[in-house]
Amino acid sequence: MKPVKVISFGEILLRLSPEWNNHSAALYVGGAEANVAAALARWGTPVAYISKAPDNGIATQVLEQLESLGVATDRMLKGGDRIGIYYLEQGTDLKNAGVVYDRKYSSFSQLEPGTVDWGSLLGDAEWFHWSALTPALNENTAVICKEILEAASRKGLKISTDLNYRSKLWQYGKQPFAVMPELVQYCDVVMGNIWASHQMLDTALNTVALETATKETYLAEAASVAKEITEKFPRCKQVAFTFRFSNAFTHNLYYATWYEGGELKVSKQYETNEVVDRVGSGDSFMAGLIHGQVSGMDAQQTISFAAAAAWSKLFLKGDFNLTDKADILKLI
Repeated sequence: MKPVKVISFGEILLRLSPEWNNHSAALYVGGAEANVAAALARWGTPVAYISKAPDNGIATQVLEQLESLGVATDRMLKGGDRIGIYYLEQGTDLKNAGVVYDRKYSSFSQLEPGTVDWGSLLGDAEWFHWSALTPALNENTAVICKEILEAASRKGLKISTDLNYRSKLWQYGKQPFAVMPELVQYCDVVMGNIWASHQMLDTALNTVALETATKETYLAEAASVAKEITEKFPRCKQVAFTFRFSNAFTHNLYYATWYEGGELKVSKQYETNEVVDRVGSGDSFMAGLIHGQVSGMDAQQTISFAAAAAWSKLFLKGDFNLTDKADILKLI
C-alpha cells in the first residue's frame, strides 16, 4: 500500500445535476469523505480513500478521477453491483429538500461487519476521518464504523468526524442520538454546527438566546456547546463549528470557530451573492482542519485556513474543491 498520512472512509457517490431545459445532466464524482480526500491531495497532504465499489468500468473510471488528483485508492474494497447516486439541482444545498438519493443496495451499503481486517488497511497512517453519513445508512454500516474506529484507536491514529446530518438518511429505525455518541467517544476532533450537535449528540442548545440571531450569541453558544462536547467525550480536545446563513439562492454569509483548551478561535467572516455550488463546502472545511493540523498550523491558523477553504469551494462547480493552497491563503 502507498504510505499516507491521512485516511478518509465513507461511501463513494455519483452526483447528477439535471438541466431539464437542455435534456442533460452534469455528472460529478462525490461523497463527503471522497471530497475531503480530494481537497487534501490537492493541498499536498498524502491521503488514501477507503470505500467499496463494484468491479466494473464505471467504478474504474471513478477511481481514476481520484487518482488523477493524487488520492491513493489502493485500499479500496471491491464487490457489489453499483455505486450510489444522488440527484441535486446545480447550486442547491444538500440540506435542501430537493436532494433525491438513489443509494439502496449500493456496494458500500452492503458492507458486512466482521469481513474486513481494518487494522491492515489502516497501515501506518497518522489520521483517520469518517462522517455521520456512514452510520446513517443502516445498522451494519454503524457497526462497521465502530469496528474501524476501534482499529484506528488501537493503532494510535488521530480520529476526526463530521456531524453532517441528512434527514433523508437515518431511515432504519434509529435516531442519530442513539447511535452517534457511542462512535464519537473515539474522536479527537469533532466538526459540525451547534444544531447538528444537538441532534446527534444531545448537547444543550439555548434556543431562547439564539432567537436574537446575533453573531455574539452564536459565538457564545459555540463555546458552550464545544465545552459540553469535550466534557461528554474526554478524548475529544478540539471542536470546530461552522455558521452558514443564506437569504437567497446565490447568497452566503460564513464564519467558523475552533475550540481547544477552553479557548474559542474565530475565523474571518465572508459574504457573497455569487455562490456557484454549495456542495462540498463543509467537506472543504473538514479537509482544511485536517490539513492545518497535520502540517503544524496553530489553532488560529487552522480555523482561518479551514474557513477560507470552505469559502473557496462555493465558487467551483462539482463536489471536489480544486482550489490551490496559495489561493486559499490569499483569502485569509
